[in-house]
Amino acid sequence: MGNRLSQIATRTGDDGTTGLGDNQRVSKNSLRVHAMGEVDELNSHIGVLLCEDMPADVRTLLVEIQHQLFNLGGELSIPGFELLKPEAVLALDEALGRHNAQLPRLQEFILPAGSRAAALAHVCRTVARRAERAVVALGNEEAIKDAPRQYLNRLSDLMFVLARVLNRMHGGDDVYWKSERLQQQG
Repeated sequence: MGNRLSQIATRTGDDGTTGLGDNQRVSKNSLRVHAMGEVDELNSHIGVLLCEDMPADVRTLLVEIQHQLFNLGGELSIPGFELLKPEAVLALDEALGRHNAQLPRLQEFILPAGSRAAALAHVCRTVARRAERAVVALGNEEAIKDAPRQYLNRLSDLMFVLARVLNRMHGGDDVYWKSERLQQQG
């Protein structure tokens, strides 16, 4: 990998194209490049979230997710290749079940707010949804495996749950939407 990254500014993209992992050059505006960029942005937001105080098991989970997102990006960069395994989706399912089991049932929608860590987790959730839409758009035009789409779908759900976990970390709670229905009941 060192040789591949020895020169960062190659100027080969000055014409509006970029190289994929199979040495194919494509427009920087292609659906594949958009999907890769959304996954990269999501990984970067998780990196920011990791700067916050959080339980050790959540930190470990997020670091593993970063590695899997790198696999997902690599898979997107090489058409027809598989790097993200179905087991990665199952691992998110397990984490989702484990963390959600400790939370109270929601009675109302919550706002993407609370602690700074929870708000950052909500940003990750929304970027995961955008990345998922980009992967779906790519899949509508080109053949891609199921795992990338499924992983992003599950990850956005997990980030919602982790935001709730992070809000409770120091005794806090979710920030509930003040709906008209709730105001009429109150």
